[in-house]
Amino acid sequence: MSSRRDEMRRLAADALARGDATGWFEELYRRAGDDLARVPWADLAPNPLLAGGLAGLRPGRALVVGCGYGDDAEALAQAGWTVTAFDVAPSAIAACRARWPGSAVAWEVADALAPPAAWRGAFDLVLEANTLQVLPPPARAPLLAALAGALAPGGCLLVLCRGRDPEEPEGELPWPITRAELDAVCACGLEPAGFEDLLDAESPPVRRFRARYRRPT
Repeated sequence: MSSRRDEMRRLAADALARGDATGWFEELYRRAGDDLARVPWADLAPNPLLAGGLAGLRPGRALVVGCGYGDDAEALAQAGWTVTAFDVAPSAIAACRARWPGSAVAWEVADALAPPAAWRGAFDLVLEANTLQVLPPPARAPLLAALAGALAPGGCLLVLCRGRDPEEPEGELPWPITRAELDAVCACGLEPAGFEDLLDAESPPVRRFRARYRRPT
């Protein structure tokens, strides 16, 4: 895992030095090729915090942000959601289509910081799992604003990420996110709908946030 993360951090640092917050993702997936495990966050299983975040939600139209190799998107589709899943990396989307032939998921190449206009107000659920934590701070608020804009009235934004307190150091990428950074999405017309501060099952455990925000009807 250390060597995979070192490669990720080198690619990210080079892209950020060019002022490009997202350009390194395609390079990472392209280098991985058929070795999917080379991507540090590729667990090849749905996020373990996903199912609990869906409690009380009725399946409808879902958007999966930065879908990677597609496990969360497929889990949502199997649960009855009509899913659009996207990633900025064409190589990731090609891998999704290869992994899930015949899938009901609509796989798309798109940039979360500049989503298609047709997505505005179109989704009952927007899932953001672990994308914020691999973007530098200046990109996080614009990303949350774009995701909030994709919600239909009554829709839910579900965010799964590493968490930290404001006084704690950011550390290295993937950077933990503060609750205040997440709650800033309320300035985009959303309301808090649940927040959990959790430890995962990794060894040693990693602090995670599971946060929900809802657009009023």
